[in-house]
Amino acid sequence: MHHKPLYALQSRLTIPGQSPSPAADPEALALAALGWVLADQPRADRLLALTGLTPDHLRTGLTDSAVLSSILDFLCAHEPDLIAAADALGVNPDQIVAAQQELGT
Repeated sequence: MHHKPLYALQSRLTIPGQSPSPAADPEALALAALGWVLADQPRADRLLALTGLTPDHLRTGLTDSAVLSSILDFLCAHEPDLIAAADALGVNPDQIVAAQQELGT
C-alpha cells in the first residue's frame, strides 16, 4: 500500500480559527458591513432611507453586486460610519472604499 507523505496532507489542512479576511473578497466585506449596519437600528433606518433599499430588496439582493455596492457606498459617504465599520470589521477604511469601487464597476 502506498501512502502519501504527511506534508502533502498538511498542505490541504486548514487551521481552525483562521478564516480569510473579509477584505480579500469585496462581496464578503459588503455582507459583513451590512451586518454591522443592521446591528444599530438608527443606522439601519438611515441606510434604507438614503439608499432607497427596502428590507425585502436587501434580502433578495444579497448576491447582487449593485446592492452590495450600495451598502458600501452608504458607508463611504459618511466618514464616521466608514471608520467605525472598518474598525469593527478589522479592516482598513481604504479596503472598504476599494471594495465599493470593485463592486460598483
